[in-house]
Amino acid sequence: MKNFISQFSRLFVGILFIISGLIKLNDPVGFSYKLTEYFSEPVFNLPFLTPYCLYLAVFLVIVEVVLGVMLLIGYKSKFTIWSLLLMIVFFTFLTFYSAYFDVVKDCGCFGDALHLTPWESFTKDVILLGFILILYINQKRIKPLFNNNSFQNAIVYLSLAISIFIAYLVLNHLPIIDFRPYKVGNNIQKGMRIPQGAPTPVVEMVFIYKVNGALKEFTEKDLMNLPEGAEFVDRKDKIISQGYIPPIHDFTMTKDDSDYKDELLLEPKLLMIVTYDLTLSKEEGMIKLASLYNEASVKGYKVVGMTNSSKAEIEKAQKKYNLKFDFYSCDAIALKTIERANPSIVILNKGTIKQKVHYNDIKDLKL
Repeated sequence: MKNFISQFSRLFVGILFIISGLIKLNDPVGFSYKLTEYFSEPVFNLPFLTPYCLYLAVFLVIVEVVLGVMLLIGYKSKFTIWSLLLMIVFFTFLTFYSAYFDVVKDCGCFGDALHLTPWESFTKDVILLGFILILYINQKRIKPLFNNNSFQNAIVYLSLAISIFIAYLVLNHLPIIDFRPYKVGNNIQKGMRIPQGAPTPVVEMVFIYKVNGALKEFTEKDLMNLPEGAEFVDRKDKIISQGYIPPIHDFTMTKDDSDYKDELLLEPKLLMIVTYDLTLSKEEGMIKLASLYNEASVKGYKVVGMTNSSKAEIEKAQKKYNLKFDFYSCDAIALKTIERANPSIVILNKGTIKQKVHYNDIKDLKL
């Protein structure tokens, strides 16, 4: 029985680590955005790590995949199990902190393929921790799958090489599989609609009063029985139930304080150049945009830029790169969700996404 449990744990943990790692390896830029959330001020306040998030994301997901392979084939089992244990302890702490303090809404464990609530992520890590502890206790039962050491080494090195190749491929182009609501074939207007009969948000008003020098919260029902001398301080809305949130809920195309998305998304030929932050956009990509604008305009496309940058930064970029198209504003998170390259290009037909390319692949655009 002990051997069965040990081997089941080996399969379960190994396969889960490989799947989780490959999903994030498909989109390491998206995982790096999640790490940036963890390093931000509301969470761990480690801003000096932010510039290294992408490198850290790539390293972690490659390690995750390779450790999963190593466990399955029984390669250096003691080192492998210790590494898995350290990783899961770290991630269990991370997800508990996120859930308890409600600071990161999605851990990014399975990228955009599967969204877990903070407490679901913590529960998943606790279960994994349990299985890895079984492996730790029964290390001697984790034998090599193959007796040939050279073959074992070859499998590990091959998994490492494949992982590095995938990382290089998706970083210089786009994710191989797009799990986001802005994937090719999806319609933005439909993605913003709320179905009839969908659950609506339930919000409770909470009133904050100072009572005997201490701040206390009261609901609307409590207001008729406030303690004597209670002094009103503030009011806030407490979300009891989030209700239905459409897949696309923060997309705008704002210019001069007006939102033009309803008008622009009706264009049969719309080419969007997405660069969430012009100060961080890659120069080699920005240089290509002037000629792209000329080519697309000749073929009847309406060309617009999409950014979260300030007006001053927009004007600076237009002058530097000789950009003649208008920029519209949108939330940075929405723009990061649309694309993983900065800049990147999206072609739409009446709101339906027809093609998306990295700035390295502008030549592949079907205009």
